[in-house]
Parts: sequence; structure tokens; C-alpha cells
Amino acid sequence: MRIVFAGTPEFAVPPLAALVASRHEVVGVLTQPDRPAGRGRRVAHGAVKEFALARGLPVAQPATLRTAEGRAPLVEWRPDAMVVVAYGLILPPEALAVPRLGCLNIHASLLPRWRGAAPIQRALLAGDAETGVAIMRMDAGLDTGPVLLERRVAIGPDDDSATLHARLAALGAEALLEALDGLASGASAPRPQPATGVTYAAKLDKAEARIDWREDAVSIARRVRALRPWPVAETTLQGEQVRCPPWRTTGAPPTSLWRPPNSGRTAPRCAPSRSARCAGTCGSRPRSRGWSRGRPKSSRRRCARCWSLRPTRSSTRAPRPRSACTLPSMRPACSVSSAPRAS
Repeated sequence: MRIVFAGTPEFAVPPLAALVASRHEVVGVLTQPDRPAGRGRRVAHGAVKEFALARGLPVAQPATLRTAEGRAPLVEWRPDAMVVVAYGLILPPEALAVPRLGCLNIHASLLPRWRGAAPIQRALLAGDAETGVAIMRMDAGLDTGPVLLERRVAIGPDDDSATLHARLAALGAEALLEALDGLASGASAPRPQPATGVTYAAKLDKAEARIDWREDAVSIARRVRALRPWPVAETTLQGEQVRCPPWRTTGAPPTSLWRPPNSGRTAPRCAPSRSARCAGTCGSRPRSRGWSRGRPKSSRRRCARCWSLRPTRSSTRAPRPRSACTLPSMRPACSVSSAPRAS
């Protein structure tokens, strides 16, 4: 089949790579226009564009598909089907009607649960035991189209957004090829999504990174895992902003001296990598899960004990020497006699 691929970020690269390696013909790639990125705000290519250019695929970057000019490359390529993976632009009905067999979307959740922009992060925040990918035929609604195929995967206790993202991207690539083969042969029968169990995965906001220590340890650990690699959960420790590493909650009390601010409860212990070493005075390696660390901005990682006992600016500043007083003494030079003055 003649396939047009529409996608932009890293999540869309594995499905595109699978299409290029398959028996289907990728006749063109749609991706978002280049935008400034990073601290330097330099204009950068998206991951899909870089992959497509490296393999000599035609690339178009319309700012919108609502106009005839923006849809011109899609019409010119005459696709049998279009695959949309994290494209980032709204497809109007005029664009959905161009491919002969319709537009397919890889969605990183088990629809109708977690429709929307951030299904992976919302599944982790909610503590879902499993998630998956759904191959959906697109319609005018928000992730409301019929589902051709779905694949499930369990969410592990150490999964964060990055690890789950990678697993679902690979799983989605396999499921996409199977769905396309079934669509070409007529064996795939799209089924409507059930009306019950609908939830929406709202876009992440930077304000959600702030840890609320009134929550229980399990909820805090979920937040830390869900918000990696962006925006990264954070808190304030001794007046400094600290970005939290991955945590794993345990039943035993931690050995760390640090406690959450304004709370009588103890923070869940983190499990750093075995190659980590404290940058403080002890220089120890993590021998147990109780070795906790924070990562303040502009600071190397230290264990909780060295961080809590670190010298502060006030403790390292040398005392100001007292200069000798140059004012004349207020005491008289001679002692006052008690004898009566002579007349």
C-alpha cells in the first residue's frame, strides 16, 4: 500500500522505521514546522524529520491542514492510507477524506481510557496496573474513532514515563503493521469504542511538578515516576529547589536524616544506581535502598546525611575581626577622691 506518515517527536520514529522496513511504500512524511528548542532557542528539526531526511523520504511541513495549500502535498502523494502518530496538528475532515482507506492513529492507551495528549503520564499518576497501544481509525472527535487492534502491557513498579514510552513505541510499531495488513486484506473489522470508562489525559502542566507532602508516599512516588523526564518532580529543601530522583516506596523506615518540610512523615526512600557515589564528605556508594539523594540545581548529588550537614554560607564565612576602638575613653584619667575639696 501507498502510505503517508504524519508524526513529529521521538515516539513516532519506531513506527516510521517499521513502515520503511515493511513491504508497504512510504510515499511521503508530514511533520510539524521547525521550531526553536532548548536553552539556546535554536531552530531544530523534529526526530521524524531527521529520520525521514536520512532515508531520502519526501518531507512536507505545512503549518495547517485546514487550507487547500496545506493539503496539497497530501493530495499529490495519493495515499491508500495515512498513519498518524503524535503529529501535533488537527486533521480536518477534508484531510481525513484524502486517503482511500482512511487515517490510522497509534494511541498510547487502551481506549476509551486516557483519550488526549498525555496518556502515558496520566496512567502512571493514576496507578494503573496496565496500559497498551490502540490502533484507531481517526474521525472528527478527540480519539473517539473505532479501534482496529490493541495490545496490552503491564506497568512495572520501576516504570517511569521514559521507559514506558520506549516500550509502547516499539509495541505500537508491531501492532501498526499487523493492522495495516488486516486493513489491506479486509480481515480487520473496526469496533466502536464503548461508551463507558471514558477518561481524558489532560496535557501536563509545569505546576504539577510541585510535590504535595500531604499526599501518601505511594502517590508521591507515582508523581516522581510519571513526571520524568519532564517536567521532573521538585520540592524545596532548606530554601533550595531540589529535583527528585526516581523513588521506590518501602515498608521499613529510611536511614536518611532528611524529612519533608512541614511534615511529620518521612519521605519515601529512593533507589539510585549502584554506580552512584556521594559527592559529599563520606564518598559512600549506595549499599541499600535507604541511601537517599536529592539533586539541587547547580549542585552535585550527595547522600541525605551529607546534604543536611553541608556547610552553609553563614557557617563558612570567617568572623569579622573587631577593630580596636579609637574613641577616647569615657573614664576620667584620675580617680575621684572622697576627701572634701579645699575651699
